[in-house]
Amino acid sequence: MTQRLKNKVALITGTGGGQGRAAVLRFAAEGALIVGCDVKADGNRETVELVKAAGGSIVTMEPVDLGDPEQAKKWVEEAVAVHGRVDILYNNASAARFAPIESFPIEDWQFTIRNELDLVFYVTRFAWEHLVKQGGVIINTASVAGMKAGAVGGTAHGATKGAVIALTMQWAMEGAPHGIRVNTISPGVVESPGTAPLLADPAFRSMLLARNLISRAGVPEDISGVAAFLASDDAAYITGANIVVDGGRIAW
Repeated sequence: MTQRLKNKVALITGTGGGQGRAAVLRFAAEGALIVGCDVKADGNRETVELVKAAGGSIVTMEPVDLGDPEQAKKWVEEAVAVHGRVDILYNNASAARFAPIESFPIEDWQFTIRNELDLVFYVTRFAWEHLVKQGGVIINTASVAGMKAGAVGGTAHGATKGAVIALTMQWAMEGAPHGIRVNTISPGVVESPGTAPLLADPAFRSMLLARNLISRAGVPEDISGVAAFLASDDAAYITGANIVVDGGRIAW
């Protein structure tokens, strides 16, 4: 594999499994120096072992709750200190709760806003001053739920992911004078530890995939490949974009 990210310092959130782990493995294979974090200590340690076994470079901190601004600030400071700079920030971490609007608990709304939107702002806010020093790349994780209504229960998730797409465009504008590119990836249905219980129900799985033109769920590697491209100089003329990776789900 061509190492498009050789010696680039990549801060990646939510590295304890799923899309975060896939991103770490792909970025490390492309030569990046990874600094990760997660609330899941055991998962993060497993990721570290996988990267080291493959000959990659990774340092992680865990447990880190990025929904707490003080913890987010501390992680960014410690992560930047590892290699003295940051070239890539990949805002991957998120957690959501789902329920129909008529029964949506207020605490679940607040939980989702905190863990899908607030943490993206906090980490970016504290990393920004470091990216400004030499330019760099920010990759945000949104969802097709932020672009189009989906299954019943997605009120908070759709709101947060729509907001992430909006933040991407705003930050692309503010970052351009500093050589900072900012893009979003919006996945569709992706197999992950978080979606596994839902996709295990054949009827629900069929409903989720009914509109896919590619007749399967995505896998984390489908997302990590796009992220590696956006982080590289191959995407040097792309900023403010929302890249949809959904098997054609919202194409029709």
